[in-house]
Amino acid sequence: MQESIPHSQLQLWLPQVAQIALQAGRLISQMYRENQQQAFLDVEKKKDGTPVTEADLQADRLISQALMTLTPNIPLVTEESVAKVPFEQRQNWSTFWLVDPMDGTKEFIEGTGEFSVNIALVVNHRPVLGVVYGPEVGRLYCAIEGAQSIATDADVYQLDIDNLDMLRFLQAAEMIQTAPLNPKHPTKVAVSRRHGGRTELFMSELNKPQTVKMGSALKSCLVAEGKAHVYPRFGPTSLWDTAASQVIVEQAGGAIINAAGHALEYLQTPSLLNPFFLVICDPQAQWPKIPEIM
Repeated sequence: MQESIPHSQLQLWLPQVAQIALQAGRLISQMYRENQQQAFLDVEKKKDGTPVTEADLQADRLISQALMTLTPNIPLVTEESVAKVPFEQRQNWSTFWLVDPMDGTKEFIEGTGEFSVNIALVVNHRPVLGVVYGPEVGRLYCAIEGAQSIATDADVYQLDIDNLDMLRFLQAAEMIQTAPLNPKHPTKVAVSRRHGGRTELFMSELNKPQTVKMGSALKSCLVAEGKAHVYPRFGPTSLWDTAASQVIVEQAGGAIINAAGHALEYLQTPSLLNPFFLVICDPQAQWPKIPEIM
């Protein structure tokens, strides 16, 4: 198993992974728009009770096949296929792809369009490459460790993504960075439409809190590009929900931290669950305490 991957290799892989995310996003978007015209009859439930749609499953197959072709020697953990990979098989993996083919299935079902494709490469328990694509919001975010995060508008209905020169496309993207806190201005808080009392309590301790509503990992990306200052998450999430956006946030100047103030780590565990966390624009600023009890 590889213990480190050269920066030059990450640079080569990033455009290819971004293209895979665009292709998966196109597939999901087409199914989403078709389903807007009819009832969501393809919704099933996973063992943990969360919904899964045919779009999740098809995107999972597309991404898995593409990554296995790109890097045959790097194993893969995806939200939809992890049940087929026992913990005993993956417990010693320190380098692996971590994928949520469609983060925000509830957003898909409810018709907000605020779902995303999340693809991350984890090396030595840290994400070093991340791509988040929101096909319906038309925004692509990318980062590799050691380089500034980038973002660009990307409409799969306007782009010929199968033949797109991805290197040139990403070179034309804008560099993004987090926004500094200013005591004279509101603190913008990225939240889902289903946030609860703990989040409200956290916001009450902030300076002039102002909510910015968004779904999926796109909330973290709002912090990365300076459209929000903080995203508190005090509900259950899994490693594939945060890995890709963590690289993007970190390389834009922010952080994703647990209650102890440490960056989230990506260890192989039976559950693959995250603790509660904050996505923050400024790691040096003082933030209200994170609840420690799940």
